[in-house]
Amino acid sequence: MRKASGVLPRRDPDPARRGWLRGAPPPFWVRTLPVALIAAVCAATLVSPDPLDIGFLLGAIPPLAVLSYGPLGTALLGGLVIAVFNVPALRLNHPGNTDLETIGFVAVLSIFVAYVRSRRDAQLDLERTVAEAAQRAVVPPVPELVGPVRCAGLYRAAQRGTLVGGDFFDVRRGTGGVRAVMGDVQGHGLAAVSTVASLLGAFREAVLDRPDLSAVAAALDRRLVADVEEDRHPELFATAVLLEFSGDGQAVRVVSCGHPPPVLLRDGKASEIEVAPWTPLGLGLSDGVPRQDGHTVLLRPGDVLFLSSDGVTEARDARGAFYPLLDRLPRLADADPAVLADRVLADVLAHSGTVRDDVTMLVLAPRPPGGGGPGP
Repeated sequence: MRKASGVLPRRDPDPARRGWLRGAPPPFWVRTLPVALIAAVCAATLVSPDPLDIGFLLGAIPPLAVLSYGPLGTALLGGLVIAVFNVPALRLNHPGNTDLETIGFVAVLSIFVAYVRSRRDAQLDLERTVAEAAQRAVVPPVPELVGPVRCAGLYRAAQRGTLVGGDFFDVRRGTGGVRAVMGDVQGHGLAAVSTVASLLGAFREAVLDRPDLSAVAAALDRRLVADVEEDRHPELFATAVLLEFSGDGQAVRVVSCGHPPPVLLRDGKASEIEVAPWTPLGLGLSDGVPRQDGHTVLLRPGDVLFLSSDGVTEARDARGAFYPLLDRLPRLADADPAVLADRVLADVLAHSGTVRDDVTMLVLAPRPPGGGGPGP
């Protein structure tokens, strides 16, 4: 993750998610394999006192070149193979021209395949760039600093190749101070993106004019109810937790709509903030929910609030044990909120081995009053 926090970490602790078979550039050994095979065949024929019938191995060079090179590179390697066949000292084309003709045909066919692949790769790169821009517009990077609060958001979608799933978060300055939200829409993947976009739009509008945090939660509930009625999906709902920091960052109010409460890191210990949970969003109870003002916590210098989705707390290891978030957080804590989120993701992956649900984290660290320092 960049020091100025964003949606995605700078490095991916799970390298298996984007291997060279899933769109990443091929590794070095794949690019050098065609040349290494040519060198091996030439060395074997020069060392052997008798002619070796291994010229057919060179027929694999053009198809291997397609994996790593474009049409020009494939053509050069194909030409190199044909040239090697015509070196008398190697005796690869003895007794006839069958192997040479076969490899010539394979080389021409490989050049065509490389051309088609390069055009398709260019189109896929363009579409991937557009898709990433659209998804980042839905869940943009969280600013490093919003008012008196330092922020870091980390999003890891369960569906491969996507940046957005069923989780959402945002931090905005509103009429009552800095307001933050984290939520989880039923389901995950691209099917939930439209609901996420709708709820985030409602939150960004509500923080500007709603007088209190309860009214912001009610606005989210009404938005989801309207979407459910339009789409005729009565089973759709979302959980959310909302926070409102005071102007000086020394107090925070918490409202939970069916979502796990934030975790408070204080003096080397981690504990959940005790807040009475309300019903999830989208159940049609917006006229009466929330009926309370939420739970207010006074903050001390060095306090850090950690919010996460169930993709973190419900991650299981091979024996079925849940990830022990409260036990691990104090050992992973760092002065930089972005580093904390990165460390927790790496620890979750070490615990469970893979990600089966959207993993979302939001780290909020109020700065000391009037301080320009790095925070906790």
